[in-house]
Amino acid sequence: MSVSVAERIADDVKSNDVVLFMKGTPVFPQCGFSAAVVQILTDLGVKFKTFDVLKDPELRQGVKEFSNWPTVPQLYVKGEFVGGCDIIREMHESNELEALLKQHGVALENA
Repeated sequence: MSVSVAERIADDVKSNDVVLFMKGTPVFPQCGFSAAVVQILTDLGVKFKTFDVLKDPELRQGVKEFSNWPTVPQLYVKGEFVGGCDIIREMHESNELEALLKQHGVALENA
């Protein structure tokens, strides 16, 4: 991973409250796991910034190295890596995700 990609990822996760690195876009996800996380965040009414790793192979590999997590999607809240699809789904089902977002001061329009 080049320094510029690491710096770009670090800047993106620091400058946005909620960041999702995903395959595709929220309107047109390119994998079921990305679609599931988008649906959860949308259901909660969370505003989030996305980055399509399919458009940038260097970003796709870089985000995996940055988080030391092997898969995409990856969710960050207030600069902290939260997890991938399975973790986000489990946290949502147990209301931990909603609690984490509120704890970090992230507005939930539908909660």
